[in-house]
Amino acid sequence: MHIYQLKIRQLFLALLTFCFIFIPNSAWAIQKDIIILYTNDVHCGIEDNLGYTKLAQYKEDLQQNTPYIALVDAGDAIQGSPIGKLSTGEAIINIMNDIGYDFAIPGNHEFDYGMDRFLILNDKLSCGYYSSNLVNTITGKNLLPAYKIFQFDDKKIALIGVTTPETLNSSTPAYFQDDKGNFIYSFNEDATGKKLYTNIQNTVDTVQKLGVDYVFLVAHLGMNGITSRWSSLAVAQNTQGIDAIIDGHSHEVIPTFIAKNKQGKNVLITQTGTKLQNIGKLTITPQGEISTELINDLTKTNQKTTDLINEEKNKYAPLLNQIIGTNTVKLTTNDPNTNTRLVRNGETNLGDFVTDTYRIVLNTDVAICNGGAIRNELPIGDFSYNDILTTFPFGNMCVVLEITGQQLLDALEMGASRYPEEFGGFMQISGATYTINSKIPSSVITDEKGNFIKVDGAYRVQNVKINGKDLDLNKKYTIGGTSYILKFAGNGMTMFKDSPILQNEELSETDVIIEYIQNYLNATIGNEYANPYGQNRITIIK
Repeated sequence: MHIYQLKIRQLFLALLTFCFIFIPNSAWAIQKDIIILYTNDVHCGIEDNLGYTKLAQYKEDLQQNTPYIALVDAGDAIQGSPIGKLSTGEAIINIMNDIGYDFAIPGNHEFDYGMDRFLILNDKLSCGYYSSNLVNTITGKNLLPAYKIFQFDDKKIALIGVTTPETLNSSTPAYFQDDKGNFIYSFNEDATGKKLYTNIQNTVDTVQKLGVDYVFLVAHLGMNGITSRWSSLAVAQNTQGIDAIIDGHSHEVIPTFIAKNKQGKNVLITQTGTKLQNIGKLTITPQGEISTELINDLTKTNQKTTDLINEEKNKYAPLLNQIIGTNTVKLTTNDPNTNTRLVRNGETNLGDFVTDTYRIVLNTDVAICNGGAIRNELPIGDFSYNDILTTFPFGNMCVVLEITGQQLLDALEMGASRYPEEFGGFMQISGATYTINSKIPSSVITDEKGNFIKVDGAYRVQNVKINGKDLDLNKKYTIGGTSYILKFAGNGMTMFKDSPILQNEELSETDVIIEYIQNYLNATIGNEYANPYGQNRITIIK
């Protein structure tokens, strides 16, 4: 009797063990997290902060614990440093392919090398680019795929790409126009935001009909300091069916922000900052819970990625290491008291310096530079060609126009329209001074693309003087600057349209800056630029 019971028990245990060993993979899958790693606004920061090599190793380490991993980028990866400029983006694409990105969207700066080059880079990027709202207006069709569905065992996840409509004037507008200046590409922009919301909602509805379990936007929209109707928060509030938004564009560090959609349901919004300050990690647990966190304490590096980065850098090292001059003062973009960025809503010595280079080398009455064009600081000591390109990475060409005083006033007013918020079109200046009275609300009127139309009220910009004399609205002045602002209406500066061009893209801004340093300053930047707040060219009444 006891022997019989023992045998039955042994047989039961044997069968149980057999069943345990042969449980199907699908049953195991629910015991593993689904992880989406994300980056945004890397801006060619291949070795900055965590760097791509730690990202690559972190991804490999996570794959030891779960097979359900996707790596995505939320835009502005290929522009922002010399290696990006000199390779026109290809070096960064090579590194992204090496790490194994599964999904990427174009930010506004993916187009900085022109539309033709972007399409070539799209073909070179293994995963390709996605954007639901980038449309060819001639054909009415999307230029890129709108979404990609990932199958993680029995779960389907839809990633939808969204690119900010600000791209039309924060990249070079001419890249989205035909030879006659007509826009042939659209990002579903309008004056209310409804067109963008509708586009995104239609895409969400499409993927939901395909039976997806989760819907995530990978977006280059931003939260603060951008056009509010196109923010990720506005998108969340005006749509439904989106579980989370992996965001970019505004360079904010947002581990988790909870917004409410049209139905009052939660939408997670997250962003990593810029230049790999953090790596984002979105986790879906086996129980279906979604969470986001930012990772910044990694130490392990990936040798294969390190070797590739060194290979790409070495291609350009002889050129980039050339010494251009010496700096006896720190030229800054930041407020030294708060260490927050100042160049997009206030005067800095670096803004004074670069506009001086334009005015003096191009021999004009006045010169302007949009704060968004200045991307880094120039520290004390010897500086190289690499340092110049890091600070001014766009490679813009310089032009000289003949304009009226009214046009200059309108440009300064447009630049001050968002103050105290940051704006890439805020104007640094040389050869002139002006005051911004922030107590006067901005009355700048723009079109649906964000382009200047007129000032419909009192001007915030006052007391403009050219070389110490009051601005004459009817007088003709010569102005120097980049083609991005003066010729192609970057940052919405349409007031210069049809102005006579006196010098047309004969010198790059890099050429002009180096010419000024070496031939006008004797290769030494001195005490005339010592004050980090500049030379009192811009006064702000708060």
